[in-house]
Amino acid sequence: MRNTTNRRSFLQTLGIGTAAIAVPASGPSQEQLVQGFENTPTDRNASKGWQPISDRRIRVGIVGYGVCQFGAAFSFQNHPNVEVVAVSDLIPERCAALSKACRCAKTYPSLEALVKDDRIEAVFVATDAPSHARHGIEVLKHGKHVASAVPAVYGSLAEADQLFAAVKKSGLNYMMFETSCFHEDLHAMREIYQAGGLGKLVYSEGEYYHYMAEPIPSYKDWRVGLPPQWYPTHSNAYYVGVTSGSFTEVSCLGIPSSIPHLQPANNRYQNPFGTEIALFRTSEGGTARMAVSWDTPGDSGERGRIRGQRGSFYGQYEGLEQKLPNTNRPPLPPQVAAGGHGGSHGYLMNEFVLSILEQRRPLVNVALALNMTVAGVVAHQSALKGGELLKIPQYKL
Repeated sequence: MRNTTNRRSFLQTLGIGTAAIAVPASGPSQEQLVQGFENTPTDRNASKGWQPISDRRIRVGIVGYGVCQFGAAFSFQNHPNVEVVAVSDLIPERCAALSKACRCAKTYPSLEALVKDDRIEAVFVATDAPSHARHGIEVLKHGKHVASAVPAVYGSLAEADQLFAAVKKSGLNYMMFETSCFHEDLHAMREIYQAGGLGKLVYSEGEYYHYMAEPIPSYKDWRVGLPPQWYPTHSNAYYVGVTSGSFTEVSCLGIPSSIPHLQPANNRYQNPFGTEIALFRTSEGGTARMAVSWDTPGDSGERGRIRGQRGSFYGQYEGLEQKLPNTNRPPLPPQVAAGGHGGSHGYLMNEFVLSILEQRRPLVNVALALNMTVAGVVAHQSALKGGELLKIPQYKL
């Protein structure tokens, strides 16, 4: 966060340990390090209080090992309640590398082949963003739980409805691995909000700044010219991930970019914008400003701030509540590192595993995932219409 001193004081006040050891996160090599995959210090106390709730091992398949090497980055292979039984990537060399990283000998040439393996109970979809919804639906059709990298859908309202229907019909668990939801600050916001320390949120801000003068290499160049608000979950989580609410309408302004791949003639999306700033009405009746930008160099990352009728959180809590809840993130198994993206990777994977073992909905269930994602799809439509106020579809379980 911007105010390092305040954040350190806040962590010490609430008992969030600052003593840390550096643990290399699974992910891209230093030569091709992608923003968000920087090595994240792991709190020495991250496993304090961890107790196994079951000796069952969920049999997991993992699909996708692109430039971000997401397939191995969330430490499924290190969880005591997981057995990685098969992996897949369309590119044979990457499939072999994923097999090695996950210590799993069985490989398949595609997701469509992997999901036919009756041994597999759950699949982590770490494929290209345009395929997330289609692949998630395919996994569900074969009777398996699914975890998905972000975003849940890619620019398509129709696919959002199809994914929602598929999850409801299946009765299986779906979880989107939105990294902001297990950032230390957002987790604290959520715990304080649920305890009543913030009251109704009047105003929220989320920002995702990732400078891309040249797009990150991607399968079939899906990142070339990517509309910023089609990748909105890192910022939108700073309302939806705090409250479990949604955005109901949006006015969004897009700022034309001078970067070549963000010229409409140079990308498949005819997208002219490198930055899109969305102003949302929230389901509580408040407002939220959510920014996504590819073409502003300098300060970068995922962060947010919130203001409620009983308190605010900007690096630390300030408000009327005197007795705050424990805001430590839940303990991790000793073998599991927190990982990248603000130390969120291990926590997301652990939450998905626990949701299956405990037979409950995961934190970022399909409704939250779509409410985070679809708001950005509609925001981009608004930007193309000069900021016209548009209604946003709602998803509720």
